[in-house]
Amino acid sequence: MVAFGKKLKERQIAEWQGYYINYKMMKKKVRQYAQQIEIGIQDRRYVLKDFSRMLDNQIEKTVLFLLEQQGLLASRIAKLGEQQEALQEQPDISQITELREAYRTVGRDLLKLLYFVEINAIGLRKILKKFDKRFGYRFTDYYIKTRANHPYSQLQQVFKHVGIGAVVGAISRNLGELQDRQGSYLSIYDQPPLALQDSVIDSMRAAVDRLTHSTNFLNFLAQHALILQEELPAPVDEQVEDQRYHFMSLMLNLANTFLYMVNTYIIVPTADDYALSLGAAATVCGIVIGAMAVAQIFSSVYFSAWSNKSYFRPLIFSSIVLFVGNVMYALAYDLESIVVLLVGRLFCGFGSARAVNRRYISDCVPLKIRMQASAGFVSASALGMACGPALAGLLQYNFKIYKLTFNQDTLPGWVMAVAWLIYLIWLWISFKEPSCEVEANETRQESNAEPAENDALESGIKKPLLTSLEGKEQGEDGDNECEGSDEAPEESRQAATSLRSAYRLLTPSVKVQLLIYFMLKYAMEILLSESSVITTYYFSWSTSSVAIFLACLGLTVLPINIVVGNYICNMFEDRQILLASEIVVCVGIVLSFHVFIPYSVPQYVISGLIMFVSAEVLEGVNLSLLSRVMSSRLSRGTYNGGLLSTEAGTIARVVADSTITLAGYLGDSKLLNVTLLPSLIICISSIIATLCTYNSLY
Repeated sequence: MVAFGKKLKERQIAEWQGYYINYKMMKKKVRQYAQQIEIGIQDRRYVLKDFSRMLDNQIEKTVLFLLEQQGLLASRIAKLGEQQEALQEQPDISQITELREAYRTVGRDLLKLLYFVEINAIGLRKILKKFDKRFGYRFTDYYIKTRANHPYSQLQQVFKHVGIGAVVGAISRNLGELQDRQGSYLSIYDQPPLALQDSVIDSMRAAVDRLTHSTNFLNFLAQHALILQEELPAPVDEQVEDQRYHFMSLMLNLANTFLYMVNTYIIVPTADDYALSLGAAATVCGIVIGAMAVAQIFSSVYFSAWSNKSYFRPLIFSSIVLFVGNVMYALAYDLESIVVLLVGRLFCGFGSARAVNRRYISDCVPLKIRMQASAGFVSASALGMACGPALAGLLQYNFKIYKLTFNQDTLPGWVMAVAWLIYLIWLWISFKEPSCEVEANETRQESNAEPAENDALESGIKKPLLTSLEGKEQGEDGDNECEGSDEAPEESRQAATSLRSAYRLLTPSVKVQLLIYFMLKYAMEILLSESSVITTYYFSWSTSSVAIFLACLGLTVLPINIVVGNYICNMFEDRQILLASEIVVCVGIVLSFHVFIPYSVPQYVISGLIMFVSAEVLEGVNLSLLSRVMSSRLSRGTYNGGLLSTEAGTIARVVADSTITLAGYLGDSKLLNVTLLPSLIICISSIIATLCTYNSLY
């Protein structure tokens, strides 16, 4: 992999090279400090003081240059304002056009300045992390606490952007005033959207958003989707409009995500009744629900590979397979065949195109809106999870048309079959396959360009220093650098070519986080899949009651993410939230056991809510960490980080559903405790593993 220091240098604007932080010099100093401490020449206190002084000087150099450039931009805007005032008295179309272009030129120069800040923030964050890792000392915590809010610290000047905001506002207002208003007397303050009708302003606003904390919630959801992105921004003079992006195609991918989640959970409230009506035990619902997850283990791989060549054809195939699967699921009742029922659910799993949905967002959505699209992916999943059981609760009918039965067991299949048929028609009419020519050009550029770093740009800029730094870097500082060399072996640049090679790229801390992901998915699947059997046995709940309970659980997902993304992540380190959430999940599992007689509704509902909500918090934080610590080689290709996390979660669901069915042979009275016991063991194991790797989590 190309060294980060070399990548940093190549992305620098040539005439400003003397004002960037000197990452290479600071990296050498860290090595020298390590050698001096090892042979006893210097002590840690001197190293900390000297490194702090060096960082202060580097940041001050960057900030003073930033202020100087802001002043120059302000002077240019003031002169253009004088010209604009003169044109108010004697309007001239050609001069107005020239003036608008002059404002745009200032805007493009401001974009260069924003990229300057981005690159410095990334370099500063990485050198801090390198120091922490080399000396095993949380220097970053000390440095941020002592500098972040100090009145004389230059650090806050880099990240508050008051001057930059003023320049953006001035350019936006003046360009807005120069637009053809067709006789309107409104200003941009009366109609703010009017100021956005310019590509330069759009680019400036997107760049400023990446440098602020204004989109913490969107960033949290985007990381929740585990869609990895590049860290270093592209040079401003190389910006090209993304021809692969098509809004309706993005909406179709999000709709696919929503419908698939509805399809997954719509049968949960009635699966036990359906199994009983076909002559099987109620606990066979575990196999019925889990059949979809079994097929998804394989479909995730071939859909991920297929998306290397096309997005339209996999989505068409997915829709057809899901349509057929749901029809088979509905027909199983009249055919009186449990085999047809299971094959129908397997077909539904083979139609899982979530890998395609993730890949489309990662590859085809422009960087400036990719975070919103990733957040939309997670929101669509959460909404589908809530709507599935709620819809099942509404389908309480029983009638026949010819020889086909329509009741609470079969209607979920028929409704989803119709939904996928409508989606298929919409997809065929509206989806736009990304241009092959553009894709080929991108492939050629990718083969010559440096691979992406392992952490997302948005996360790195919006939370550059105020939260824990980003995770595990390969080699000594994450770049596979050798002493005195900026290059690494060619094979280290390649994406993983198999699940086995992808697994070899996982560090111990990443494996622990995948174990945590497995644990929380297992616990959630146990809670959801056996809910109908447990509530019927203990409380005699109806299908509608079960559906309401599950829908209420699903509706907690977005509010919980809002609270975590906007507040909790700003108050605590990710690793602290991670460990606390695991402990609360464990508490929820313990409270769910049937120890006292009788087993009450409040105990079940409260313990289930504690388990589910804490698992949701844990999932968000865990995937947020994963998006930052995974190897950059897992950010692209078929066997990417998103696929690995999907496989871990899917396998957990399969194991959980199989556990429910096997435990059913012991009787309904023992089902709850027998299925909760593995959850408790796995949860305790994940807590121990987290404690063992706690210091390596960032």
